[in-house]
Amino acid sequence: MQPDIIHKKFMINRKKEEQKNMKTSFTNIFGVEKPVLGMVHLGPLPGSPLYEGNIDQVLEAAIRDAKSLEKGGASSVMVENFNDYPFYPETEEPETVAAMTLIAHEIRREVKLPMGINILRNSWKSALAVAGTVGADFIRLNVLTDAYVTDQGLINGTAHLVARYRKFLGLEKKVKIFADIQTKHAAPLAARPIDVLARDTAYRGMADAIILAGEESAQPPSIENLEAVRNAVPDVPIIIGSGMKVETANLLKYADGAVFGYGAKIDDIMTNPVDEDKTRRFCEGVDRERNSQLV
Repeated sequence: MQPDIIHKKFMINRKKEEQKNMKTSFTNIFGVEKPVLGMVHLGPLPGSPLYEGNIDQVLEAAIRDAKSLEKGGASSVMVENFNDYPFYPETEEPETVAAMTLIAHEIRREVKLPMGINILRNSWKSALAVAGTVGADFIRLNVLTDAYVTDQGLINGTAHLVARYRKFLGLEKKVKIFADIQTKHAAPLAARPIDVLARDTAYRGMADAIILAGEESAQPPSIENLEAVRNAVPDVPIIIGSGMKVETANLLKYADGAVFGYGAKIDDIMTNPVDEDKTRRFCEGVDRERNSQLV
């Protein structure tokens, strides 16, 4: 079956308004084309091996980073339990959910940007619950479809559960699902062509946007892969999920948005605070890409 026929066949399964407005809806969340999704990497949370017993300290650092991202021009903040390793494949531990909810709620009070939630490694249920409680706009899921061998073991896609739980919570129109394909720090259990992965994730898995990363946080995806995904799902937003820094802002010409994590940090070290000036220079580079496509 030809790709264009596959595309039309799968799009029948999505509501007509969704088919027409996936990119428009994506842009409306952030109020800008090619949004920058700035990462708030939380310190170790209660229950994790490296937690030091001071939640106020974790909260203060999170608010500081979120404010630096906002002042630097980021389009949103994504709150992630980055330092809770070794990660559960899926965590529903109440101490983690409670801490994530508290911190995300307080960031919402201090920063007037759209918000995303990512609870590592692939905690779809907890992330949706937190997002619905604090009024976040999206969650990130590393594995929505397919199966991947990770350092947490085998993680299976849970698109069937994600879609139903989101509907159960009444969040279909309130919380978007941004899903990775070929997720980093992992290998597929069975390799499949990237265009097939993209179509299955978007049209069968019901992702609202696709995240495409390199193999590690400091490595961006290849232009070849970005173009292949764009050709496979032309109506679906594509987010670059890794390797974004001042020098790689030009890659936004191939995508609809970018996760901005390690490149925002002082000395490019993930555990360091967000550098407001580096954030501003990256966002200025993204602005140039926006403007170049308007010419």
